[in-house]
Amino acid sequence: MQTFLAAAEAAADLAGSIIRPLFRSALLVEAKGDASPVTEADQKAEQAIRAFLAERFPTHGIWGEEYGADRPDAEWLWLLDPIDGTRAFVTGRPLFGTLISLLHNGSPVLGLIDQPATGERWVGLAGQPTRFRGPMGGVARCRPCPELAQAELSCTSPDMFLEDQRDGFDRLRRAARRVTWGGDCYAYGLLALGLVDVIAEATMKPWDWAALVPIVEGAGGRVTDWAGQPLHVDSDGTVLALGDPAMLAEATALLR
Repeated sequence: MQTFLAAAEAAADLAGSIIRPLFRSALLVEAKGDASPVTEADQKAEQAIRAFLAERFPTHGIWGEEYGADRPDAEWLWLLDPIDGTRAFVTGRPLFGTLISLLHNGSPVLGLIDQPATGERWVGLAGQPTRFRGPMGGVARCRPCPELAQAELSCTSPDMFLEDQRDGFDRLRRAARRVTWGGDCYAYGLLALGLVDVIAEATMKPWDWAALVPIVEGAGGRVTDWAGQPLHVDSDGTVLALGDPAMLAEATALLR
Protein backbone atom coordinates (compact mmCIF):
# COMPACT_ATOMS: atom_id res chain seq x y z
CA MET A 1 0.00 0.00 0.00
CA GLN A 2 2.89 2.39 0.61
CA THR A 3 3.97 1.92 -3.01
CA PHE A 4 0.44 2.73 -4.17
CA LEU A 5 0.27 5.73 -1.84
CA ALA A 6 3.55 7.13 -3.12
CA ALA A 7 2.28 6.78 -6.68
CA ALA A 8 -1.01 8.51 -5.84
CA GLU A 9 0.79 11.44 -4.26
CA ALA A 10 3.18 11.75 -7.21
CA ALA A 11 0.20 11.65 -9.59
CA ALA A 12 -1.51 14.42 -7.60
CA ASP A 13 1.65 16.52 -7.79
CA LEU A 14 1.71 15.99 -11.54
CA ALA A 15 -1.95 16.99 -11.92
CA GLY A 16 -1.42 20.04 -9.74
CA SER A 17 1.41 21.27 -11.95
CA ILE A 18 -1.05 21.28 -14.87
CA ILE A 19 -4.09 22.70 -13.06
CA ARG A 20 -2.49 25.32 -10.82
CA PRO A 21 -1.29 27.74 -13.54
CA LEU A 22 -4.84 28.13 -14.87
CA PHE A 23 -6.51 28.86 -11.53
CA ARG A 24 -7.58 32.55 -11.52
CA SER A 25 -5.47 33.06 -14.62
CA ALA A 26 -6.08 35.65 -17.33
CA LEU A 27 -7.12 32.87 -19.70
CA LEU A 28 -9.83 31.74 -17.31
CA VAL A 29 -11.03 35.27 -16.61
CA GLU A 30 -11.26 36.04 -20.31
CA ALA A 31 -13.34 32.91 -20.89
CA LYS A 32 -16.31 34.62 -19.16
CA GLY A 33 -18.03 31.43 -18.12
CA ASP A 34 -16.85 29.30 -21.04
CA ALA A 35 -15.60 26.08 -19.50
CA SER A 36 -13.24 25.24 -22.38
CA PRO A 37 -10.02 26.20 -20.52
CA VAL A 38 -11.16 24.13 -17.57
CA THR A 39 -11.98 21.24 -19.85
CA GLU A 40 -8.50 21.43 -21.32
CA ALA A 41 -6.92 21.40 -17.84
CA ASP A 42 -9.19 18.52 -16.81
CA GLN A 43 -8.28 16.46 -19.85
CA LYS A 44 -4.55 17.15 -19.74
CA ALA A 45 -4.39 16.35 -16.03
CA GLU A 46 -6.21 13.05 -16.50
CA GLN A 47 -4.03 12.11 -19.45
CA ALA A 48 -0.94 12.76 -17.35
CA ILE A 49 -2.22 10.75 -14.39
CA ARG A 50 -3.31 7.84 -16.56
CA ALA A 51 0.04 7.64 -18.33
CA PHE A 52 1.89 7.84 -15.01
CA LEU A 53 -0.14 5.08 -13.34
CA ALA A 54 -0.26 2.83 -16.42
CA GLU A 55 3.54 2.85 -16.66
CA ARG A 56 3.93 1.83 -13.01
CA PHE A 57 1.02 -0.58 -12.68
CA PRO A 58 0.33 -2.08 -16.13
CA THR A 59 -2.07 -4.73 -14.76
CA HIS A 60 -4.23 -2.22 -12.90
CA GLY A 61 -7.46 -0.77 -14.26
CA ILE A 62 -7.99 2.98 -14.63
CA TRP A 63 -11.38 4.73 -14.73
CA GLY A 64 -11.52 8.50 -15.11
CA GLU A 65 -14.28 11.03 -15.58
CA GLU A 66 -12.85 12.36 -18.84
CA TYR A 67 -11.66 9.24 -20.68
CA GLY A 68 -13.69 6.35 -19.29
CA ALA A 69 -12.52 2.94 -18.13
CA ASP A 70 -9.60 0.71 -19.08
CA ARG A 71 -9.78 -2.78 -17.53
CA PRO A 72 -12.60 -1.86 -15.11
CA ASP A 73 -12.81 -5.48 -13.91
CA ALA A 74 -9.17 -5.55 -12.75
CA GLU A 75 -8.40 -6.54 -9.16
CA TRP A 76 -6.92 -3.08 -8.58
CA LEU A 77 -8.79 -0.14 -10.12
CA TRP A 78 -7.79 3.53 -10.00
CA LEU A 79 -10.58 6.13 -10.13
CA LEU A 80 -9.73 9.68 -11.21
CA ASP A 81 -11.45 13.06 -11.17
CA PRO A 82 -8.84 15.71 -12.01
CA ILE A 83 -11.05 18.72 -11.19
CA ASP A 84 -13.93 17.90 -8.88
CA GLY A 85 -15.79 21.20 -8.57
CA THR A 86 -15.60 22.77 -12.01
CA ARG A 87 -17.96 25.62 -11.14
CA ALA A 88 -15.84 26.57 -8.13
CA PHE A 89 -12.72 26.45 -10.30
CA VAL A 90 -14.27 28.62 -13.01
CA THR A 91 -15.31 31.27 -10.47
CA GLY A 92 -11.95 31.34 -8.70
CA ARG A 93 -13.04 29.68 -5.46
CA PRO A 94 -10.55 27.18 -3.95
CA LEU A 95 -13.32 24.69 -3.21
CA PHE A 96 -12.36 22.20 -5.90
CA GLY A 97 -9.88 19.34 -5.76
CA THR A 98 -8.19 16.49 -7.56
CA LEU A 99 -9.56 13.10 -6.54
CA ILE A 100 -7.49 9.93 -6.84
CA SER A 101 -8.61 6.63 -5.37
CA LEU A 102 -7.72 2.96 -5.57
CA LEU A 103 -10.24 0.13 -5.32
CA HIS A 104 -9.32 -3.45 -4.47
CA ASN A 105 -11.95 -5.90 -5.69
CA GLY A 106 -14.46 -3.05 -5.75
CA SER A 107 -13.75 -1.59 -2.29
CA PRO A 108 -11.98 1.77 -1.81
CA VAL A 109 -8.70 1.22 0.02
CA LEU A 110 -6.91 4.48 -0.80
CA GLY A 111 -8.27 7.98 -1.25
CA LEU A 112 -6.64 11.35 -1.88
CA ILE A 113 -8.07 14.87 -2.09
CA ASP A 114 -5.57 17.42 -3.34
CA GLN A 115 -6.26 21.16 -3.41
CA PRO A 116 -3.52 22.39 -5.74
CA ALA A 117 -4.17 26.11 -5.19
CA THR A 118 -3.86 26.04 -1.39
CA GLY A 119 -1.46 23.12 -1.05
CA GLU A 120 -3.85 21.18 1.18
CA ARG A 121 -4.04 17.41 0.87
CA TRP A 122 -6.02 14.67 2.59
CA VAL A 123 -4.84 11.06 2.32
CA GLY A 124 -6.78 8.06 3.56
CA LEU A 125 -5.72 4.40 3.64
CA ALA A 126 -8.17 1.70 4.74
CA GLY A 127 -7.61 0.86 8.39
CA GLN A 128 -5.28 3.81 9.03
CA PRO A 129 -5.80 7.35 10.38
CA THR A 130 -6.39 10.00 7.74
CA ARG A 131 -3.45 12.32 7.17
CA PHE A 132 -3.87 16.03 6.41
CA ARG A 133 -1.29 18.37 4.93
CA GLY A 134 -2.07 22.03 5.48
CA PRO A 135 -2.52 24.52 8.33
CA MET A 136 -2.52 22.62 11.61
CA GLY A 137 -1.72 19.51 9.58
CA GLY A 138 -1.31 16.02 10.95
CA VAL A 139 -3.94 13.41 11.69
CA ALA A 140 -7.46 14.46 10.65
CA ARG A 141 -10.31 13.73 13.05
CA CYS A 142 -14.08 14.18 12.84
CA ARG A 143 -15.80 15.73 15.83
CA PRO A 144 -18.48 14.18 18.05
CA CYS A 145 -22.00 15.23 17.06
CA PRO A 146 -24.55 12.53 17.92
CA GLU A 147 -27.66 14.62 17.12
CA LEU A 148 -28.66 16.22 13.84
CA ALA A 149 -30.07 19.23 15.67
CA GLN A 150 -26.49 20.29 16.43
CA ALA A 151 -25.05 19.33 13.04
CA GLU A 152 -23.54 21.49 10.32
CA LEU A 153 -24.94 20.12 7.05
CA SER A 154 -23.21 20.68 3.72
CA CYS A 155 -24.26 20.04 0.13
CA THR A 156 -22.73 21.12 -3.14
CA SER A 157 -25.96 22.23 -4.82
CA PRO A 158 -29.74 21.73 -4.52
CA ASP A 159 -29.75 21.17 -8.27
CA MET A 160 -28.07 17.78 -7.90
CA PHE A 161 -31.19 16.04 -6.56
CA LEU A 162 -33.70 14.11 -8.60
CA GLU A 163 -37.37 14.94 -8.09
CA ASP A 164 -38.01 12.02 -5.74
CA GLN A 165 -34.95 12.87 -3.59
CA ARG A 166 -35.78 16.48 -2.77
CA ASP A 167 -38.30 15.79 -0.01
CA GLY A 168 -35.86 13.55 1.82
CA PHE A 169 -33.07 16.09 1.67
CA ASP A 170 -35.46 18.83 2.79
CA ARG A 171 -36.40 16.80 5.88
CA LEU A 172 -32.70 16.35 6.67
CA ARG A 173 -32.03 20.05 6.11
CA ARG A 174 -34.80 21.11 8.49
CA ALA A 175 -33.53 18.73 11.17
CA ALA A 176 -29.95 20.04 11.02
CA ARG A 177 -28.63 23.14 12.74
CA ARG A 178 -28.00 24.84 9.38
CA VAL A 179 -26.96 24.06 5.82
CA THR A 180 -24.04 25.44 3.83
CA TRP A 181 -24.03 25.16 0.03
CA GLY A 182 -21.00 24.57 -2.16
CA GLY A 183 -17.87 22.60 -1.52
CA ASP A 184 -17.76 19.52 -3.74
CA CYS A 185 -14.97 17.24 -2.48
CA TYR A 186 -13.52 20.02 -0.29
CA ALA A 187 -16.51 19.77 2.05
CA TYR A 188 -15.64 16.14 2.77
CA GLY A 189 -12.14 17.24 3.70
CA LEU A 190 -13.67 19.75 6.11
CA LEU A 191 -15.84 17.00 7.58
CA ALA A 192 -12.67 14.96 8.18
CA LEU A 193 -11.24 17.98 10.03
CA GLY A 194 -14.26 18.27 12.32
CA LEU A 195 -15.65 21.47 10.77
CA VAL A 196 -18.69 19.92 9.02
CA ASP A 197 -20.85 17.13 10.46
CA VAL A 198 -23.11 15.84 7.67
CA ILE A 199 -23.02 15.81 3.87
CA ALA A 200 -25.90 14.43 1.80
CA GLU A 201 -25.62 14.42 -1.99
CA ALA A 202 -26.97 12.58 -5.01
CA THR A 203 -26.28 11.78 -8.67
CA MET A 204 -22.69 11.02 -7.69
CA LYS A 205 -20.47 8.88 -9.91
CA PRO A 206 -17.90 6.40 -8.52
CA TRP A 207 -15.03 8.80 -9.22
CA ASP A 208 -16.90 11.46 -7.20
CA TRP A 209 -17.09 9.44 -3.98
CA ALA A 210 -14.48 6.64 -4.04
CA ALA A 211 -11.61 8.79 -2.73
CA LEU A 212 -13.81 10.21 0.02
CA VAL A 213 -14.60 6.92 1.76
CA PRO A 214 -11.11 6.11 3.17
CA ILE A 215 -10.59 9.78 4.07
CA VAL A 216 -13.82 10.22 6.05
CA GLU A 217 -13.74 6.79 7.64
CA GLY A 218 -10.05 7.10 8.51
CA ALA A 219 -11.01 10.26 10.42
CA GLY A 220 -13.65 8.38 12.42
CA GLY A 221 -16.68 9.09 10.24
CA ARG A 222 -18.92 6.99 8.05
CA VAL A 223 -19.89 7.06 4.35
CA THR A 224 -22.93 5.19 2.99
CA ASP A 225 -25.73 5.61 0.50
CA TRP A 226 -29.00 7.16 1.69
CA ALA A 227 -30.21 3.75 2.86
CA GLY A 228 -27.17 3.34 5.09
CA GLN A 229 -25.51 0.72 2.87
CA PRO A 230 -21.83 0.69 1.85
CA LEU A 231 -21.08 2.34 -1.48
CA HIS A 232 -20.04 0.29 -4.51
CA VAL A 233 -19.59 1.02 -8.20
CA ASP A 234 -23.21 0.09 -8.92
CA SER A 235 -24.70 2.23 -6.11
CA ASP A 236 -27.61 4.55 -6.87
CA GLY A 237 -25.53 7.74 -6.70
CA THR A 238 -26.71 8.89 -3.27
CA VAL A 239 -24.00 9.63 -0.72
CA LEU A 240 -24.33 10.29 3.00
CA ALA A 241 -21.19 11.24 4.95
CA LEU A 242 -21.32 11.57 8.72
CA GLY A 243 -18.64 12.83 11.05
CA ASP A 244 -20.31 10.98 13.90
CA PRO A 245 -21.72 7.55 12.90
CA ALA A 246 -24.21 7.83 15.78
CA MET A 247 -26.37 9.99 13.48
CA LEU A 248 -26.76 7.26 10.85
CA ALA A 249 -30.17 5.91 11.90
CA GLU A 250 -31.69 9.38 12.29
CA ALA A 251 -30.28 10.67 9.01
CA THR A 252 -31.28 7.68 6.88
CA ALA A 253 -34.79 7.68 8.33
CA LEU A 254 -35.25 11.29 7.26
CA LEU A 255 -33.77 10.73 3.81
CA ARG A 256 -36.10 7.78 3.16
